[in-house]
Amino acid sequence: MSGDLSVLDRARLRWRARRGLLENDLIITRFLDACEAQLTETDVRALTQLFEMGDNELLDVLLGRADLSGVYDDPVIRRLVEQMKAL
Repeated sequence: MSGDLSVLDRARLRWRARRGLLENDLIITRFLDACEAQLTETDVRALTQLFEMGDNELLDVLLGRADLSGVYDDPVIRRLVEQMKAL
């Protein structure tokens, strides 16, 4: 899965990315549309972990109103969040 996700892997990642808040959906979908082809297996694991975060907490992180903390304060997750914020 290093940089070349299968169709099934892509569908699973997009399903996990579905959020209750439209704002999160828009940010994450824009990121996946732009970067999905370059994601590594490590990136997918980190995104899967990030998507376990509550919707409001995730939105605050994606909008820069809060920092990643606890189990989410991981270098790979930080990099991916920064990529999402830059788009």
